[in-house]
Amino acid sequence: MTVDISVRMAGLVRDLHVESSDTEAMLRGMSKAAVSTVPGAEYASVTLVTRGRIETPVMVGDLAGSSDDLQRELIEGPCLRAALDDSTILIRDMSQETRWPRFAPAATELGILSMVCFCLYIDGKDSAALNLHSTRRDAFDADARALGELFAAHCATAFATVREREQLRSALTSRDIIGQAKGMLMERYGIDADAAFALLARLSQETNTKLVAVAEQLVLAGPDQRR
Repeated sequence: MTVDISVRMAGLVRDLHVESSDTEAMLRGMSKAAVSTVPGAEYASVTLVTRGRIETPVMVGDLAGSSDDLQRELIEGPCLRAALDDSTILIRDMSQETRWPRFAPAATELGILSMVCFCLYIDGKDSAALNLHSTRRDAFDADARALGELFAAHCATAFATVREREQLRSALTSRDIIGQAKGMLMERYGIDADAAFALLARLSQETNTKLVAVAEQLVLAGPDQRR
């Protein structure tokens, strides 16, 4: 693969990153770009595995969504394997595939005849894969797979940055809400900041509710609420 292709790929993903305000937008743009960039790809999806929960937040084409639906139902398939094993999974001919004995026949019946899946990231118990589908057998040759791997690698870096930005935004929002709740408790009960935080923590433990959720409830209830 030439340096020019690598540079153009990096530019494409950089543009996706700039244009994406959140995770969903990034994944949607990534999936659309993959279909138009990787030869042989007709449909695309992103599979997220979050603490054992399997999700398909974005897809390009109903066939891609149906493929992920099957894998969620059967708890087997190439998208899951690519996400969990940090590997590229290629299926040249779905009708001859034996690694996933329940998924392959059902996918063939849907009309999916070849697939290639690329790991996007593995972060503790969370992982993700970019999946490309075709209604033709052996649609993804060596060049297409190499291009897809390069695209996925660039996307993984950009996606990680978007996730970190969202986590930071969430953390700042949580801190602000907890600060508001502490202020309300301090005013209501005439206590200092440490005592207000301790009260929030106790409410969190007693109700088995996250601290930020307790704070949100207090803020939404307003200053006139009485416990």
